[in-house]
Amino acid sequence: MKHFVIFLMCLLFLTSTSAQQKTGNGVAGDTVAEFLAEGDVYATKTFEDQKALDTFLKALTLDNNNYEVLWRISRSYVTIAQHLPNITDEQKTKQLETYQKGLEYANRAIRANPNGSEGYTRRAIANGRVALFKGVWDSIDIVKQVKSDCEKAIQLDRSNATPYYVLARAHAKLCEKPKFIRWPLGLAWANLDTAVENYEKAIALRPNFIMFRLDAARTYVELEEYQKAKDHLYKIASLPTEDEDDPQYRKEANELLETIKNK
Repeated sequence: MKHFVIFLMCLLFLTSTSAQQKTGNGVAGDTVAEFLAEGDVYATKTFEDQKALDTFLKALTLDNNNYEVLWRISRSYVTIAQHLPNITDEQKTKQLETYQKGLEYANRAIRANPNGSEGYTRRAIANGRVALFKGVWDSIDIVKQVKSDCEKAIQLDRSNATPYYVLARAHAKLCEKPKFIRWPLGLAWANLDTAVENYEKAIALRPNFIMFRLDAARTYVELEEYQKAKDHLYKIASLPTEDEDDPQYRKEANELLETIKNK
């Protein structure tokens, strides 16, 4: 009888240890959800980008094909890359590699869920950053992919503000070159009117996001619609901080407002 009790105790211990190793204080799904919630706080509230990435990578060890985890990892890599120094060749290489990691995980997110809007959104953003890094006019195929991914993301979820914004940025950036130059390259579709239409759609869906209003204002200035630009710039001062770069965006908004105040 004594040996039987010892056997049962050992069995219970082994079962408990195995469960803890497998789930980490809970079932796998709950743990992934906890990591997602923790990572989102780092990513969107405290702006601790590396901590966010590390947390999402932990979630990935529990479910390596989880769509929600994969697109968040893509977002983290791109955000980290944006804030890396890029003066020396070594630093530039590091930045590009980090953007490309973001692209890699966006592609994985799309494979995990081809009907998810965020996967295409994140791929558009990562590709857009790579195109800006390499030079838009040396990355024409990438720019076309950005447009396609934004349109797909919008088709899948019309309440997703970000792809409207990214598409607007693509239109505005390409319009830095005249249409007769863009036409042979298959980029004649870009125009500033469409840019502001998409900016306004993004703003309607996410009215407190400063970056959307700042870039919309810049495009209105290009169109010489100064009052519409001012309306967005004045609004920025009262908006809450939702992005780690918002202090810089507020400064840029004030500078632009000062430039056009008499127009």
